[in-house]
Amino acid sequence: MAHVDTAMRTCIDACQACHAVCLETVQHCLDMGGKHAEAEHITTLLDCAQICATSADFMLRGSSSHAATCLACAEVCETCAESCETLDGAEMKRCADECRRCAEECRTMAASAA
Repeated sequence: MAHVDTAMRTCIDACQACHAVCLETVQHCLDMGGKHAEAEHITTLLDCAQICATSADFMLRGSSSHAATCLACAEVCETCAESCETLDGAEMKRCADECRRCAEECRTMAASAA
């Protein structure tokens, strides 16, 4: 993995962590029910988990398209953070914080690749 420098490794790690937290949060939200389990919120969490995994995969394999996936990932992560912030609980704050961290790393990665 000679193509993975320190900045890219940091972004990959952020994407993988966000992927995991979003999936964990889906289960928490389904257990909570009510507003936590509304379809739009669950879909947002799943979208975020998926784009994070995809973005990490693109970077790991050295795809020349990783800047595009990172930019998309940053946007989806911001949307997910906003959705999580509308709900109460430490788990929701954790998810929002992780999404914002990933969005920041992905924005930086997309800009550096441009």
